[in-house]
Amino acid sequence: MPENGLGAPADQARVVLVTRSGCHLCEQAADTIAQSVAAGSVGADQVSTLDVDADDDLRRRYTDHVPVVFVDGRLFAYWVLEPGRFEHALAGGDWASPPPL
Repeated sequence: MPENGLGAPADQARVVLVTRSGCHLCEQAADTIAQSVAAGSVGADQVSTLDVDADDDLRRRYTDHVPVVFVDGRLFAYWVLEPGRFEHALAGGDWASPPPL
């Protein structure tokens, strides 16, 4: 299993968004990712979205911490996706994962 534990095809995506229906922070994160796609920072085909409630393991790990964002297979953020920090990561800048849940 890949380092991020998300499984195929998400393990092949550059950006993975773990989300939930009705989550306003998830909608904001999706908008931030969409803006990065529109800006050409990441391809639409490099983004994968997973529903936390559709997978028992994801629900167990991230239940109330959505949205959860992975970049290049590493945990990047949960709850809030900061656009500037996200763009920096997509451009290859150094960044640290948040503390484990």
